[in-house]
Amino acid sequence: MIRQPFAVLSADEAASLIQDGQTIGFSGFTPAGSAKAIPAALAARAKKEHRAGRPFKVGVLTGASTGPSLDGALAEAEAISYRTPYQSDSTLRKQINAGQVKFVDAHLSMVQQMVRYGFLGPVNWAVVEASDLTPGGGIVLSTSVGASNTYLRLADRILIELNARHPVSLLGMHDIFEPGDPPARQEIPIYQPSDRIGSPICIVDPKKIAGVVLTDLADETQGFDRTTAVTDRIGQHIADFLVAEMRAGRVPADFLPLQSGVGNVANSVLAALGSSPDVPSFEMYTEVLQDSVVPLLENGRCRFASTCALALSPAMMTHVAGNIGFFNRRIVLRPQEISNHPEVVRRLGVISMNTAIEVDLSGNVNSTHLFGKTLMNGIGGSGDFTRNAYLSIFSCPSTVRDGAISSIVPLASHMDHSEHSVQVVITEQGIADLRGKDPSDRARLIIDHCAHPDFRAQLREYLDLTAEGHAPLSLSLGLAMHRQFLRHGDMRGIDWEEYR
Repeated sequence: MIRQPFAVLSADEAASLIQDGQTIGFSGFTPAGSAKAIPAALAARAKKEHRAGRPFKVGVLTGASTGPSLDGALAEAEAISYRTPYQSDSTLRKQINAGQVKFVDAHLSMVQQMVRYGFLGPVNWAVVEASDLTPGGGIVLSTSVGASNTYLRLADRILIELNARHPVSLLGMHDIFEPGDPPARQEIPIYQPSDRIGSPICIVDPKKIAGVVLTDLADETQGFDRTTAVTDRIGQHIADFLVAEMRAGRVPADFLPLQSGVGNVANSVLAALGSSPDVPSFEMYTEVLQDSVVPLLENGRCRFASTCALALSPAMMTHVAGNIGFFNRRIVLRPQEISNHPEVVRRLGVISMNTAIEVDLSGNVNSTHLFGKTLMNGIGGSGDFTRNAYLSIFSCPSTVRDGAISSIVPLASHMDHSEHSVQVVITEQGIADLRGKDPSDRARLIIDHCAHPDFRAQLREYLDLTAEGHAPLSLSLGLAMHRQFLRHGDMRGIDWEEYR
């Protein structure tokens, strides 16, 4: 690791350079590659300032969610004034929903362009984690790219966490490319997931680097919950559906690139696809790689993976680092505006697989809010892929809260993905292929194949009450099941007359 001619600072010294009211572009896309030492020190400084009766808050820009040392520490210190584009920290979530932190939910593919256009204001600091640094301002990022390349280029000043935990041999895994902005933007020349079109490093003016903090910290990626019988059935349904599409000639025999969200449902899906003898080896064009993909790369079931972040557990990251030559030939890390870019997603014919909170009878999907107003995490990259995928699939368990809440509802309480983009809905109950179906047919398919049996009768009653018109919609009854839960703690047993 080459550290000269830059000043080597402690995390506290680096944090002391940042002032109240400034905006920081942090590295990180999930906890992978997130800055850790400096934001934790900044949180400690904020607490000290608050105890002294002085204000101290900063605007926080990232790639997506981060780890406890960044979003968690700064939120606990009440040091965040503004946050975008995506988060998953419980303390920060409470502050956003209480109106204490302004939060802008954004498609991840749009963040870097929004920053370049100035929609998010000036970027005073870029604080990024690197695995190596050259005297001429060449930065080898660590386990994610996110929006780091844009923050580094546009920030007034830069602080770097040089993390010894990640090997310098990560050089060559990154593919840093920033498109021009309209009207000067040209084609993004990616024609298969393995294409590389940019540089393995970010290059900045060395004069902007205010200092380097030496660290030795693992990514704070947590393992996901174990798969369950429900998520395993969802995964198998998706595998069966894609095999049927291949046999029908609608998916080519050598398959299409896959995008998968994060969590235990996504792990179940990949496990089912990887173990199915009828699914050929495949490639991924996605935004996050989890532990489940690593053995698929090693056994050849996944031939190549293009991603934005290696959201691996510390143990799995150690395994990958120990075999970096193998994985450097099979993984590429891209900026999020390229990993999620609509142009590339549509050109490659990506099959997108994402998770819903609720799906309504028209096929609209809510993936961000509970009961219409309480933010969970954000839209992330699901919209980038859904709108542009060759096949867009949403999955979820048919019920939650021990069966008291149906994930299939008459009208989504918040809509992130419209019926025009959602093609297939899958729960553990079955598969609803909505392609080419009118609103009435879609509604009956979703009820018959995806709703839990405890809710099918009352959902059919709703359809009977909304028989007139093109779409199955009643302004007075559309949210009645949500209101039923708020009144009685259970969506079941609804009396539709009570809500007329």
